[in-house]
Amino acid sequence: MKRNRIALSGLALLGVGGLTLAGCASGGTDEGTDGGASAAIITTNGSEPENPLIPTATNEVGGGKILDAIFAGLVSYEADGTPVNDMAEEIVVDDPQNITVKIKEGQFFTDGEEVTADNFINAWNYGALLSNEQYNSYFFEDIEGFSYDEDSELTGLEQVDEYTFTIALNKPASDFPLRLGYSAYYPLPDAAFEDMDAFGESPIGNGPYMLASEDAWQHDVQIDLVKNEEYQGVRQAANGGLTINFYATQDAAYADLLGGEVDVIDAIPPSSLASFESDLGDRAVNQPAAVFQSFTIHSELPHFSGEEGELRRAAISMAINREEITDTIFQGSRTPASDFTSPVIDGWTDSLEGADVLEYNPEEAQALWAEADAISPWEGTFQIAYNADGGHDQWVDAVSNSIQNTLGIDASGAAYPTFAELRELVNSRTITTAFRTGWQADYPGLYNFLGPLYATNAGSNDGDYSNPEFDALLAEGISTDDQEAANELFQQAQEILLADLPAIPLWYSNVTGGYADTVENVEFGWNSVPLYHEITKGE
Repeated sequence: MKRNRIALSGLALLGVGGLTLAGCASGGTDEGTDGGASAAIITTNGSEPENPLIPTATNEVGGGKILDAIFAGLVSYEADGTPVNDMAEEIVVDDPQNITVKIKEGQFFTDGEEVTADNFINAWNYGALLSNEQYNSYFFEDIEGFSYDEDSELTGLEQVDEYTFTIALNKPASDFPLRLGYSAYYPLPDAAFEDMDAFGESPIGNGPYMLASEDAWQHDVQIDLVKNEEYQGVRQAANGGLTINFYATQDAAYADLLGGEVDVIDAIPPSSLASFESDLGDRAVNQPAAVFQSFTIHSELPHFSGEEGELRRAAISMAINREEITDTIFQGSRTPASDFTSPVIDGWTDSLEGADVLEYNPEEAQALWAEADAISPWEGTFQIAYNADGGHDQWVDAVSNSIQNTLGIDASGAAYPTFAELRELVNSRTITTAFRTGWQADYPGLYNFLGPLYATNAGSNDGDYSNPEFDALLAEGISTDDQEAANELFQQAQEILLADLPAIPLWYSNVTGGYADTVENVEFGWNSVPLYHEITKGE
């Protein structure tokens, strides 16, 4: 069934005072594993993970898709983003800075170890420890004991008994319980700490799927997962497993879908956006999702720091004809951005002061560029780096052409073969051009689009942006348990971003995908990812 919209009711920030997240019944049925629909392997598209499959070391979509299949956290998210208990029996917010978590008994990792409070405490401490250099360490900064400066223990985590632990925050964080379905908060078995690098190549999880064998991850080819029969959480697999193929291009994945070689894909190449709905009929998916696209210009690049940098960023932003690009290349499956978040998240607004910097205004763009040239004349070529395996070449060319034609400078794309190669340069801070960025939400809250990307020292702050006023507004917003007041503060913080432009917002993405006529019960979630565990095949 084609879905043209996604409901996102019930996404209020979780308040304080005796709140308990209730569990729910399994989402699928098990017909046995010796034949029939429940034994079928579902095939889908993906990308080679950037890093070993360690939850706190993974902050990109390719690895995240796999981790979400093989691990289960305290909560998971339903299709509309509603959190429901998974490993947790209950999560009680005792006050704005203290949370009590009770885990369900009788939950196991695939090596037979029972999931207990220690598995969460040890995993989080590993992820937070400075010397472990985990990309997702930022997600633990609100817990007492966290440090960006030295190795330290998360003293705010305390085991009460085998299945209960408490979380003491160093400051109020009103959406902290809502975050707990994100992969950074997954538990780890004791075996992980014997050799974390080896574990990352063949992880032992506790989720609805498990690796089919020790060598199930064929790098740059695919990964093979099978149903975890021991999993007792809310995402019971209605199929026998999941094979994720790492395609070099989106065109190749779509060709395989049309040829019956893959069951479901979550990305349609730009070259097929005009035809995929007629090609697939009611098996086409085109619905809003919590995905934001941008490109980042590091302030250390020549001409992009100080007053000159502010003028050039604004000029470049106003030189981009977003409406024309989204209509022509994306066939309306993207919407020009008016902020840094997503319209499907509670608290979004298109009325921020300063948002006119995101509107196509060639005259103003030229005037601002001239002001910057008066400070220091421009020289060289403006380039946007991107990964060629992600279907980005057409829009990068269109954006570059729009900038070039408006500002009268040389502008072009800089292609890297894979996402991993691009990210290696970005993470090492050795990239010498602007570069494609974007955000698929970790959990359904405005803060998630702001804190991890633009707060000082945040794990996904690829441009190393820092503004104390922005940080202060974020801290104030996340400290209030009044959702409306919090969202207003986050909106004020975004108005600072619109002035500084640490990234150039482009558009909000619909998830565009499709599935074969051999599968049923296909539903895409709030974050653009199919609910793989629900998919079935006919016998």
